[in-house]
Amino acid sequence: MGLAILNFVYLLASISFVIGIKMLGSPKTARRGNLYAAFGMTLAILATIFVYPRISNLDVPMFVYLLIFAAIAIGTVIGWGIAVKVEMTKMPELVSFFNGMGGATAGLIGLMEFSHNVGNASKMSMIVAGLVIGSISFSGSMIAWGKLSGKLNKPIRLPKYNILNTLLAIVVVVFGVYIVAADISNPYYIYLLFALALIYGIMFVLPIGGADMPVVISLLNSFTGLAAAFGGFLYDNMVMLTGGILVGSAGTILTIAMTKAMNRSLSAVVFGAFGEGSAAASAGNKVQGNIKEASPSDVAILLNYAGKVIIVPGYGLAVAQAQHVIHELEELLSKKGIDVKYAIHPVAGRMPGHMNVLLAEANVDYDKLVDMDDINNDFPNTDVVLVVGANDVVNPAAKNDPASPIYGMPILDAELARNIIVNKRSMNPGYAGIQNELFFNDKNSMLFGDAKSAFTKVVQEIKSM
Repeated sequence: MGLAILNFVYLLASISFVIGIKMLGSPKTARRGNLYAAFGMTLAILATIFVYPRISNLDVPMFVYLLIFAAIAIGTVIGWGIAVKVEMTKMPELVSFFNGMGGATAGLIGLMEFSHNVGNASKMSMIVAGLVIGSISFSGSMIAWGKLSGKLNKPIRLPKYNILNTLLAIVVVVFGVYIVAADISNPYYIYLLFALALIYGIMFVLPIGGADMPVVISLLNSFTGLAAAFGGFLYDNMVMLTGGILVGSAGTILTIAMTKAMNRSLSAVVFGAFGEGSAAASAGNKVQGNIKEASPSDVAILLNYAGKVIIVPGYGLAVAQAQHVIHELEELLSKKGIDVKYAIHPVAGRMPGHMNVLLAEANVDYDKLVDMDDINNDFPNTDVVLVVGANDVVNPAAKNDPASPIYGMPILDAELARNIIVNKRSMNPGYAGIQNELFFNDKNSMLFGDAKSAFTKVVQEIKSM
């Protein structure tokens, strides 16, 4: 009876995971989807704590239950507090941090279970695989967190980095296989493997430039899911296995989508061969020319007499918390009969889907958010394109300059619009560290200043017309 109850709860939790992930596909249902998945996880945790010991004839002392619930309570309070206070601009590094915690858990499981499964080759292989992948995800995610938070601003590359990193990856894999095949019982071996995996995770992410962070986040997310799935195999826990497979597969699919959007090959990501274009960034920074500056009044007049407007949101919009005033501007223009859409690049911001979440927070109609592939044909027929805090995703160097580190990356064709307005605080280069050719386009005007302040003035000007 107990086993039937446990399996039923695990099945219910697994279904809630699937439904939750499905609902995350739309901003309209994402909030409820997250709650459904969290509810399923809560059920699975409670069933594991109270039902599993009974069917396994485990005598769990009361103080162990107290420790478990104390840990859950502490983790809940900390996680809730961080999530409530986090700003939208800090969301990418929070995702990296939480993802790293999942990887750390998988690594710690491997360390704890090693001595209990010596002689069991099948379980030992699950332990080693989960430990290696989880440890790489943990250390790599921490480096990604440092980069996204600005604590590690520049990529660091050792001499012959690709060769060193590939050799280290081979050493980690071979050493892990040796531990399983030779039935090693000495715990120092697993601790050494743990250390090597941590070092590889650091070396894997450390040299990567900012423009490639969305790819890295997606890949590390899939690593954590895969590590959790190995834990499910280890414990013969179906809900842990299901959750891990869902996270791992979703992360993998997202990684492939991101590599396509960045024009990177997955093998280049895995073997650390990307980000090398940063050395050529100096060539991209030599872009020169004349720029035109526009006032809020100039922009308001241009928008007021436009027929079609496309807004390109970027990380600068998130920094300025300008999503609400941009939505107000969009509604104001729509009431005047102007066709307004948002062009969403797959890697705009600092993580996949960053702009979608940001605009959803401001209650922007999801139907107005158009992906790059679907909107690029609209730019030649657009009267005004507003580039708000975006940079690399509209840089024509991706098509024109073979020396550019972003050369080959698909971009939004903003330069094809009849008029271009770029809002930035200054002429500083974007996250990829290169200057933007678009700024010097004859059709472009620069609206300098904080996005929220600048477009508040634009809205006021339009209202007075």
